[in-house]
Amino acid sequence: MNITEFLNNGAQEKGFSFEVLPPLKGNGTAALFRTIDALKEFNPRFINITTHHSEFVYKELDNGLLTRQRVRRRPGTVAIAGAIQNKYDIPVIPHVICSGASKEDIEYELLDLQFLGISNLLVLRGDKAKDDRQFTPTANGHMHATDLLKQVNQFNDGFFMDGTPIKHPGEKFCCGVACYPEKHEEAPNLEMDMQHLLEKQQLGAAYAVTQLFYDNQKFYDFVEKARKMGITIPIIPAIKPFAKLSQLTVVPKTFHCDIPEELAQEVLKCKTDDDAKELGIEWTTAQVKDLFEHGYNNVHFFTVSAVESVKQIAKTLF
Repeated sequence: MNITEFLNNGAQEKGFSFEVLPPLKGNGTAALFRTIDALKEFNPRFINITTHHSEFVYKELDNGLLTRQRVRRRPGTVAIAGAIQNKYDIPVIPHVICSGASKEDIEYELLDLQFLGISNLLVLRGDKAKDDRQFTPTANGHMHATDLLKQVNQFNDGFFMDGTPIKHPGEKFCCGVACYPEKHEEAPNLEMDMQHLLEKQQLGAAYAVTQLFYDNQKFYDFVEKARKMGITIPIIPAIKPFAKLSQLTVVPKTFHCDIPEELAQEVLKCKTDDDAKELGIEWTTAQVKDLFEHGYNNVHFFTVSAVESVKQIAKTLF
C-alpha cells in the first residue's frame, strides 16, 4: 500500500509508526523482533528501517602498526525489510541513503526492494562518516537527497541510471524525506533548509518525517512556515521519549535539538535513569496528546533505548 493512503485516508484516526535498527553484523533478529512484538498489538501503521554507511575502524597489524579500514556494522536493511513484512504483515519503509552508496548500489537496492514488493521508501542523504569533517559522497555517488530523488524518479519512469529502458517496470516507489523543525545542523539558517524541503516536494516527495523534537511549539511554527512557503505534503511529527539522565547533554549534541527549559529542570531533579524514564513517558504522552489536539493524528516514534517507554505511551494513547 502507498503510505500516503494512510496519511490521507486515515487522517481522522489516531495512529503511530516507529523506527528500528537492523541488527549489528553477526547478530540475529531476536532483539529486533522483540521490539516489534512489544508494539505490534497497538497496530502500528508502518515500520521504518534505518540503514547505515560504513565507518572507519582501526586494526592493529602484526608489526604493531595500525591500519584504517571501512566496516559496515549494520548491513541488511533490505533483507530486514523483507523479513519484517513477511513475518508481521506490517508495511515497511526502508531508508535509502546517499552515504556510503554509489548510484549503482542504489539501483540494485531499488531492484531488490521491487522484487520484494516494497514500494515505500524514506530517501535521505545520511550522516557523514564519523571521522569526516564534512559529508563526502562515495565515488559515483550522490551529494544530496535531491540527487537521490532524481535517480528514483528516473527508475520510476522506467529507466536505469545509464538511460537503458527497464523491460518490465514494477510498481513505482513512493518517497518520503526528512525535515528539521530546528534546522539541519549543516544548514546556515532555517529558511534555506526549508527551501531544500520545498525542492524535495517539487521532485515528488510525498511526505516528510521530522527530526525528533521536545517542544511542540517549534514543530507548529515550522509547519506554519512550511505551508506559507507552499510546502503542502503531510509532515509527520517524530518523537523520541527521554529515557536516561545522560540524554540531557547527549541528545542536543547528537540530534541538534533543544531540550525545553521545563523538561531540563525536571530532568535535573531525577536521581536515577528510572526516574528519567518515567519523566520521559509523562512528557512524551503530553506531547502526543497536544499533537492530537492540534490535528496531527499520525505520530512517529524513535525506539532506540526507548522501546518500553513507547509501549507504555502506546498503552495510554492507542
